[in-house]
Amino acid sequence: MKKRVVLVGMGFGGIHAARVLAGKGLDVILVDRNNYHLFQPLLYQVATAGLEQESIAHSVRAMARSWPGTRFQLAEATGIDFASHDLLTNTGPIHYDYLVIGAGSVTNYFGLTSVERNAFDLKELSDAETLRNHILTAFERAVIEPDPARQRALMTFVIVGGGPTGVEFSGALVELVHFVLAKDYPELKTQAARVVLIEATDELLVAMPESQRMYTLNKLRSMSVEVLLNARVVDAGPEQVILHDGAVIPAHTLFWSAGVKAAPLAATLDTPPMAAGRIPVEPDLTLPGHSEVYVIGDMAFLKQDSSVLPMTAPVAMQMGIYAGNAILAREGGRTPSPFRYRDKGTMATIGRNAAVASAFGMNFRGYFAWLVWLLLHLYYLIGFRNRIVVMLNWVWYYWYHERQVRLITKRETGQEL
Repeated sequence: MKKRVVLVGMGFGGIHAARVLAGKGLDVILVDRNNYHLFQPLLYQVATAGLEQESIAHSVRAMARSWPGTRFQLAEATGIDFASHDLLTNTGPIHYDYLVIGAGSVTNYFGLTSVERNAFDLKELSDAETLRNHILTAFERAVIEPDPARQRALMTFVIVGGGPTGVEFSGALVELVHFVLAKDYPELKTQAARVVLIEATDELLVAMPESQRMYTLNKLRSMSVEVLLNARVVDAGPEQVILHDGAVIPAHTLFWSAGVKAAPLAATLDTPPMAAGRIPVEPDLTLPGHSEVYVIGDMAFLKQDSSVLPMTAPVAMQMGIYAGNAILAREGGRTPSPFRYRDKGTMATIGRNAAVASAFGMNFRGYFAWLVWLLLHLYYLIGFRNRIVVMLNWVWYYWYHERQVRLITKRETGQEL
């Protein structure tokens, strides 16, 4: 009888594990609460009207068709019965011989309930559409707003977190406002619109070298993004954001990218969590005391060279590949060597023709880094059609400074235009 491997989460780690295990004589069950793989690094481009949401998602069942021995089950994991080797889901238990958990992460608001209530984030496909609707609706409301102060607050966007997501969203949003919405709303003085990026430390993109950080800061400011360093958001309402020093920013839009934590499933694993709710794992990524259970991606807490591995897509990809190969090795009677992450570098795009990258001991910035960023994202995007659609959208925007997806697909409840 075939051994059964259950993969929880079809993010970057899960799909890479599935590719390794497919066609190897195992019964592989893919479990996710969504029936698609989501390319999260490009969610911000959906939110800023640059891409259709379907172009960054790909059906898991479509992928499974080309992966022999795999099948997909739409379900949400709720816990694990370690004694009986059952994954507990909202559609019933799924028995496993090996279990690979890569359920990802959720936004971490650090206990700021008012911020959580009023802020937008980008973790799900629906989040990007909701945020796009809100941004465009804010401009529609600003057109008919007679009070200049309230009008400006409607066109003020506060972004919290100076990591790659915050930087990329800030750059994309300010370009949307000045190059696209300025033409759509000629009756508005869009030069009065504000994009405010708030970072709690004294620098952006802390994982980057100093030269890259300074380039990013100067570039954003030259694009008219207001960058506030050493500033923290402590409270928020529907129409204002409050900083630690008491300063109040009148704004109707707050986007939070200041941190993530392990998905709620981590709390059910009967293992004391580490920082951000992550689960400590053995050097071979197995759960302590349960050698048949692997934890990968954002949920896994593992130190390498005295530093904790970051919660990023490249780490998840390599962990997924390792977990798949480790299972195959064990089935072949071999003992897998410990997991070792190979850092291939980091990068972030700032705007049209501007990006920063640090890879292979070299630093790039400007047009060349931007071109490398585009090519790598196209390469890792799942699905040939998605690559073509995304590339065409990028080419169209590059030449015409137009974004085609300026659609309000759902009116905000309780809001009258």
